Amino acid sequence: GEPPAYDPIKETEYMMKCNLKEAEYDNTLRFIASTYLPQEEKIVIGVGEKGPRVINFAPILKVKQLPLNDLIIDLVDICEDVLGTRVEIEFAMTLDKQRCKPAYFGFLQVRPMVVSHEEVEVTPDDMKSEKVLLASDTVVGNGIIDHITDIVYVKPESFDTRYTMKMAEELEKINHKLVAEDRPYILIGFGRWGTSDPQAGIPVKFGQVSGARVMVEATLPELNYTLSQGSHFFHNVTSFKILYFSVYHYSEYRIKWEWLNSQRVVEETEFIRHIETEAPLTIKVDGRYGRGVILHE
Repeated sequence: GEPPAYDPIKETEYMMKCNLKEAEYDNTLRFIASTYLPQEEKIVIGVGEKGPRVINFAPILKVKQLPLNDLIIDLVDICEDVLGTRVEIEFAMTLDKQRCKPAYFGFLQVRPMVVSHEEVEVTPDDMKSEKVLLASDTVVGNGIIDHITDIVYVKPESFDTRYTMKMAEELEKINHKLVAEDRPYILIGFGRWGTSDPQAGIPVKFGQVSGARVMVEATLPELNYTLSQGSHFFHNVTSFKILYFSVYHYSEYRIKWEWLNSQRVVEETEFIRHIETEAPLTIKVDGRYGRGVILHE
């Protein structure tokens, strides 16, 4: 059939997942990999030795088979001089596997870095207040949001890793309605948001949860993976200034589920509940000390 319509929010739309053996067979690892030598407990640059491959770009960055470091430094300096602020750049390189042709460097885009200059303070005492819905000492972002009344969360009593794909579908429908009504929301779920492994979390694409201004990853005793801290959606999290919380079930900071369950239900599906609070919530993230809190009235 016809390919799907291009959606710029879907970052992995045209990507394939291959293993390192396939990449080495295609002669793709020559410029980007090193080799781990277990008997000597060391990593050597390149793929000339036998052993597990490590993708660390050492042939380019350390051996300097290409002047990539200097080129990037010069480009960033020029862009920051022109724009008058710190920038991030995107680029791509095409390398000839047989080394018969010169490398091609594609300068894709430049963006001012999204930096919040708000001075937000979240103290340990703030994180233990009676009005705390949830708190975390593992957060991403910086800032204060005080106008959100919608919360969309995965029901802990219904969560089952066998059905995470269905959870993603249910979230997409709720997200579509909230985005159409211009209602930003807090999103709470278990495991890693955006994971490619349905057993490790909920494998949503960013477009399926694009209306969330605050994203919360939590663990359960039966789902105790290391959380992603936004890494699967890092570009979107930084660009849209999304505040990201990681809450571990064994930490001193817990999610107040009984309070969530007492709020007015707007919509409920098999796995997801959408609630609306009477008063706006206050979300504070202190990027300096990595602390964050969500407060209710």
